Amino acid sequence: MSIVSPQAESVLELFRSTGAYLEGHFRLTSGLHSAEYLQCALVLQHPPAAEKLGRLLAEELRGLVGGLVIGPIGLVVSPALGGLIIGHEVARALGTRFLFTERDAATGKMALRRGFTISPGERAVVVEDVITTGGSTCDTIEVLSQCGAKVLAAGSIIDRSGGRADVGVPRAALATLQVAAHYPQDCPLCHRGIPVVKPGSRPV
Repeated sequence: MSIVSPQAESVLELFRSTGAYLEGHFRLTSGLHSAEYLQCALVLQHPPAAEKLGRLLAEELRGLVGGLVIGPIGLVVSPALGGLIIGHEVARALGTRFLFTERDAATGKMALRRGFTISPGERAVVVEDVITTGGSTCDTIEVLSQCGAKVLAAGSIIDRSGGRADVGVPRAALATLQVAAHYPQDCPLCHRGIPVVKPGSRPV
């Protein structure tokens, strides 16, 4: 796992100290296998850690959006489930509203529910815990765009894509990592007969 900044090292140390940095043999949501996994729920279960990470990410997003000179952030939106805690903490630090999108069980598409409304022209950022491919962020951006919101940027605690994920808007992350991952047929851990586990919030 590569670490590209002192801040990233500080964030990773927070993961290690809370038991959220896992080592073993993991099947990722993408289907790839990896020997390392960052379980954000284990660090975000601690309110002081969640508050710190939210404040740091809010600062990154404020700086990113400020450089675009397009007005302040007025709304934070996260895809459920993983983005809920960090999105709420970022919104608290920014002094904005916080909403979340959910996948419709029948269609699998992201949607706003629970009476949430967005006014045309509202300036929003999308916040997740971890970005790997950026799919959930892109789906949330699409929902916001359909509501007439102006999506300024996206952010995450961890960027597991090595900076390659493209969500169509400027993006910030507290730690950008390059984590070795393998197709199952090429996985050295599989070849050694080590059992694979599926962490995270989605079922296998």
